[in-house]
Amino acid sequence: MKIYDITLPIHPQMLHWGRKPEVEVVESLANGDASNVTRWRLGAHTGTHVDAPAHFVDGATPIDEVSLQTLVGPALVVDLTHVQGDVEIAHLEAAGVAEQRRVLLKTANSAGPLKETERAPHWVGLSPEAAGWLVDRGVELIGIDYLTIESHHRTDTWDAHHALLEAGVLILENADLDRVEAGTYELVCLPAKLVGADGSFARAILIDRS
Repeated sequence: MKIYDITLPIHPQMLHWGRKPEVEVVESLANGDASNVTRWRLGAHTGTHVDAPAHFVDGATPIDEVSLQTLVGPALVVDLTHVQGDVEIAHLEAAGVAEQRRVLLKTANSAGPLKETERAPHWVGLSPEAAGWLVDRGVELIGIDYLTIESHHRTDTWDAHHALLEAGVLILENADLDRVEAGTYELVCLPAKLVGADGSFARAILIDRS
């Protein structure tokens, strides 16, 4: 059994959308306290994280109520590192993702923009048409290797997010797939149980049992 940790490390200098994480030392052995204790200021969408339907739909399912049946199970990693711009329907059809419940898109982001500490001006995202195509084919979780699954030129309308989350499809973002080959794995993705939240940071792994 081989385990791939596809989780980004969380730290104050990391790649982040907006305000970066902050760490406060509350107690420390060095200062004579009984233990080391830190307090972290984090956004729900820090690092590798899951967007719940409540992220874009008022009254929809929050992260603490999403199904573990969706977050754990077989997942197909598809190699789309040749794609520039948007991932389109034709790319998904060629990759054979139809009828898959969980799909992770490995793009040029993994070896490029995902490794930087500041947001890139361009990255590979999912087109709204491709998002709708995934919904129509029963995908329950779609993941990508960047801050957002949205195209860099659609972060004003968030069309892919609306198409996916309004249909109840979970979105896994910032999945580090750089060292993961295309193929089928067992996904274990466990977001923190933040009550009523629109999303949560998660520890996500892929297991190869072959």
